[in-house]
Amino acid sequence: MRNPCLPSLLAAAAIAASAALSVPAFAQSNANLDRTSKAALNKLIAKVPAAKALNEKAVAVLVFPSITKAGLVVGGQYGEGALWRDGKAVAYYSTSGASYGLQAGAQKYGYAMFFMREKALSALTTAEGFEVGVGPSVVVMDDGMGKSTTTTNLQGDIYAFIFSQQGLMAGLGIQGNKITKLKK
Repeated sequence: MRNPCLPSLLAAAAIAASAALSVPAFAQSNANLDRTSKAALNKLIAKVPAAKALNEKAVAVLVFPSITKAGLVVGGQYGEGALWRDGKAVAYYSTSGASYGLQAGAQKYGYAMFFMREKALSALTTAEGFEVGVGPSVVVMDDGMGKSTTTTNLQGDIYAFIFSQQGLMAGLGIQGNKITKLKK
């Protein structure tokens, strides 16, 4: 028997995905991205000792202070951030992704990626788009790892911290996201 609600659910999912991926609705000024990404990074390194230690050794840090993710069967996410090097914002990027599967809800969160080697940073800065999960290894740090990790046992190319989660959405992660340099 066919579910009479299925077409309505698929239409709602498509609307949610397109809203989450709508670039103009989220476009921020450079000054606003500088301010919000720096504030998010400062809050993260004040709260998580491993983030502070990584920040001191990283060649650069890419901070996305606010990403919106929404979906109902079909989902999408989008956010903008700044790349920090030597205390200065040197470039701006967007992160986006789409997904399909058993999912429902909406969520906002941010993440910071600490690039530990020039080669890993080069994969971001020289590509047309950097796809998380392809290329340099990305280690996603949770609160437990963030509190027990020291820089002596860190060997990865890139470390990522997810922070400021609000809302309810199953399956939060950064793998499968595409990061693209913004022309700002």
